[in-house]
Amino acid sequence: MSYFANDRCRMFYTDTAESDPSLVTKPAILFVNGWAISSRYWKPLVDRLTPEYRCITYDQSGTGKTVIDARHKPEFTISGFADEACALIEHLGLRKPKNLHIVGHSMGGMVATELCLRYKEPLLSATILACGIFEESMFTSLGLAFLGGLIDVSMNLRGIFQVEPLKSMFIKRAATADIGKEYSDIIVEDFTNSDKDATIAVGKFSIDREVLRTYTKHVIEIQAPVLCCVGMQDHTIPPEGTVTLYETRKTKAASPTRLVQFMKLGHLPMLEDTERFAAQLKNHFEFARHFPKKTRHAGTVSETVRIV
Repeated sequence: MSYFANDRCRMFYTDTAESDPSLVTKPAILFVNGWAISSRYWKPLVDRLTPEYRCITYDQSGTGKTVIDARHKPEFTISGFADEACALIEHLGLRKPKNLHIVGHSMGGMVATELCLRYKEPLLSATILACGIFEESMFTSLGLAFLGGLIDVSMNLRGIFQVEPLKSMFIKRAATADIGKEYSDIIVEDFTNSDKDATIAVGKFSIDREVLRTYTKHVIEIQAPVLCCVGMQDHTIPPEGTVTLYETRKTKAASPTRLVQFMKLGHLPMLEDTERFAAQLKNHFEFARHFPKKTRHAGTVSETVRIV
């Protein structure tokens, strides 16, 4: 566990190569967090992926142990969050050709997509988890407007989620399966203690129509194999969006795309069923390792897996 100072913040991060230097030669995985949550929720997954992979997690500006300079408020945008992740990538020397897997969860899927376009040469694979795309319509516009208002209300009243039964209700919206008291406490604690300005900004840009259009365009442009992963009982972000993302990449992208649907899980499959989620990631990483050696025809490969 370390701190790294950059133009935006004093960033807290973990790198499994710090405790095991031999992992420096292994493929690296960078995990990008979702909205208003620190990197602590990746730990059970990291434990299962080590020592086969070098795992890096970090707290984005406004979350966890990362410290924002009191005299300076960084730009809370996809580009801004990507900038700080890029600084970490450079700091850790992760530019080796075809040696980097990027995993983005929820809002972190948008940031991860931006990173994939910036680091095409090091990129081995991308995983977009619970971060879909949606067709524009009057219905979705009204839904986004309502959600925007809900973000303002929830941030002003977020302290109430530390008290039962609201705490349990909050967790049930995120996780359909039991994630245990330790991580239930972490999810609520991270949300209620996150920087208010950062959390509101992220909540708003995650539903901004122009931002979503750009994300839709960029996610199709990822040139490495992409895993689209979703819990089909997700009550935080409609899971249909991830299915649409898969279908769109399947028809328009030049590189292969795979969809894994956890039929009984919610927004946090890395905690709800860590073992099977880790197994799907390993399958994806192994496919990606061989992909650069395959013919261009392999780019049309697509697959759907449903896990009950």
